[in-house]
Amino acid sequence: MILLFDVGNTNVFIGVSDGFKIIDTYRLNTEVTKTADEYYIQMKNLIDFQAVKHIAISSVVPRLTEKLKEIAKKFVGIEPLIVGPGVKTGLNIKTDHPREVGADLICDAVGLDDDMDPALVVDLGTAIKYIYVKHKTILGVIITPGVNVSIKALVGQTALLPDIDIEVPKKVLGTNTIHCMQSGVTYGVAAQVDGLIERIKAEVNEDFKVILTGGLSSLIAPLCSHPLVVDQDIILKGLLKIYNKNEQIRK
Repeated sequence: MILLFDVGNTNVFIGVSDGFKIIDTYRLNTEVTKTADEYYIQMKNLIDFQAVKHIAISSVVPRLTEKLKEIAKKFVGIEPLIVGPGVKTGLNIKTDHPREVGADLICDAVGLDDDMDPALVVDLGTAIKYIYVKHKTILGVIITPGVNVSIKALVGQTALLPDIDIEVPKKVLGTNTIHCMQSGVTYGVAAQVDGLIERIKAEVNEDFKVILTGGLSSLIAPLCSHPLVVDQDIILKGLLKIYNKNEQIRK
């Protein structure tokens, strides 16, 4: 069994794989103050660590990466694969500074099916990432504030606006404060997705597939007017592909 960790600023997305496909997934809150032992106790209620043979990690939170490495060594007795410099991905990155491209963006791009080319991956995470991929090459990226970040900024910078649950109101135009805010962060994000798709199409001058991923993808997808596919596991699929590629090289 292969254990896959995608560590983001809000969630740790965990995948269990048989080496070919993702069997189960789990999400834990990202809490950098937790010790490796505390994370292990929390995870062992979900995962049979005795069956784990390999671990792969994609992370944008270095402090948590170290704790997962400790879990891998202490409780499984293995050295995990960590996506970063020196790891083969099969992906080309045509940006000004390729080493700055995060492991999450790389895994999103690698996770695309071969028939999804060219493609735009829209990852609704702590930050919303738009990753344009063609012929296994990242050609450009857009990064905007995510839904939770926008809500925290709005609530934190205003005296009277309350914290809210992320739900889709029945109407775009709200008639009370909570519905007004919910409309802004759901219909607003959907409008952003649609608008940026149009601008990217005008810039690249070609049509492409759109894949929506991330914890809120199922909530936002029905609000978008452009055809798109929801794949919440694409980042774990990419991480699994990267693990398998490097395992073949080691062999």
